[in-house]
Amino acid sequence: MHLASPEPAPRRRRRGAELQAALLDAAWEELMERGYAGLTFAAVADGAGTSRPVVNRHWATKAMLVRDAIGHASDKFPLTDPDTGSLRDDTIGLLEQLNGAFTVFAVAMTAQLAAYFEETGTTPAELRASLIDERWALIESVAQRAVERGEIDGSKLTPRITRLPFDLLRHEVLMDLAPMSAHAIQEIVDTIFIPLLT
Repeated sequence: MHLASPEPAPRRRRRGAELQAALLDAAWEELMERGYAGLTFAAVADGAGTSRPVVNRHWATKAMLVRDAIGHASDKFPLTDPDTGSLRDDTIGLLEQLNGAFTVFAVAMTAQLAAYFEETGTTPAELRASLIDERWALIESVAQRAVERGEIDGSKLTPRITRLPFDLLRHEVLMDLAPMSAHAIQEIVDTIFIPLLT
């Protein structure tokens, strides 16, 4: 006796934040797989299990969709305050948290987003600023706490020196397209960053 295949379960209708998150996840996957030039609204809709008009209702252009997808992916790497009581350990803690995020975005911002920057007339620096500016308040507060504890000389804490460990991490990740080792993170803090401030 031949048994009929079971009917597929009806697709559950998603709305609001749940639908938008599914669309942004699908857009990120398409961006990573095909790059900006190869990403289409139809493929994003298919990846999210919905229709193209749904994508069009949320985003007028591909550039706007990709910008939001990058921000959505960035939000999966929240930065928390280590607050260990020492600048060295706080800075290492922040670098370790950012290590994975920088690796993910290094891939996107090199191979996959060249057409995005060309189309929008923006630069990687502008995109980076839009993603990490909100995190700088925490990074700066870690250094300021060290000044208040008398651990470092506040007069030496320039904006460039404050950014230095994070700039070095970003540079190495961009060059290697791989996370920095724990040893390298500690070396940056112990042999470059702390000596500049003490």
